[in-house]
Amino acid sequence: MSLNNFYFKDSSFFSLWTFLLCSALSVWTPVQGEVLVIGSNLPIIAAPGDDVILPCHLEPMFDVQGLTVEWSKPDLKPDPSDRLSRVEYVHLYRDRKEVPDMKMASYFRRTELFMDDMKHGNISLKILNVSEEDNGRYRCFIPKLRSRVKAAVVELVVDSNFATTSTTETPLQTPDPQDTTPTNAGRSRVAVVLLITFISAVAVGGLTLYFCCHHQNRTKHPEDDETEKQPLPV
Repeated sequence: MSLNNFYFKDSSFFSLWTFLLCSALSVWTPVQGEVLVIGSNLPIIAAPGDDVILPCHLEPMFDVQGLTVEWSKPDLKPDPSDRLSRVEYVHLYRDRKEVPDMKMASYFRRTELFMDDMKHGNISLKILNVSEEDNGRYRCFIPKLRSRVKAAVVELVVDSNFATTSTTETPLQTPDPQDTTPTNAGRSRVAVVLLITFISAVAVGGLTLYFCCHHQNRTKHPEDDETEKQPLPV
C-alpha cells in the first residue's frame, strides 16, 4: 500500500467521523435551547359540571401573544363525502384575540385562554361546565412556532362517578420569571445519556471499521512491504 493511499484513507475516515459527530450535536441542539410545547402526561379527570384547565405551556418561557394558538380535538375527522368540510376548533386564538367564527358550536362561550399569562408562555385552555361529551384528546398547536415540537396533546376524562373534594379545576401553574429551577432536567438527563451512547457507538464502530480495513489492505498487498525491504541496486 502506497503512502498516498494511506493518507487518503486516513483523511476520508476522519472526515466521516467529523460528519457523524456534527450530526449528533445537531440532534442535541433542540433539547438544550429550542422552545418546546409541553402538555400533560396524565389525563385531566373531572366530574360533569366542573370547570377544568387543560395545561399547556412553552419551555423555556416564550411570549406567544403575537402567535396563533389552536386547540382542537385530533380524533375528529372531516366528512370524507364533503370536500368543503373541515374540523372546527375547540378554541382559536389569532391576531391577539379569539376567533369564534371557526369554533365548534358545543364550545361556544365555554373556553378561554389566560391572556395575561401568554407572555410567559402559558397557553393552557379553560373549559367551563364540562360534560361527558367533552371526553377525549385535545391538541394544543402553535403553527408558526420555530420549533420541532409545536404541539402537545392533553386527555380529558369526564366521569360522573368522579368525586370532588374542593375543586376539580387543575391548578394553573404560570412559570415564575425569577425561578431558575431546571424543570426540564429529567428529559435533559435522558437526552445526555442517549447522546453519549450514540457517540460512543459511532466511535467504536468507526474505529473498528478503520482498523479492519487497514489490516485487510496490508494483508492483501504484502508484496508492497517486501518491495520496500529490498535494497536498491547499486
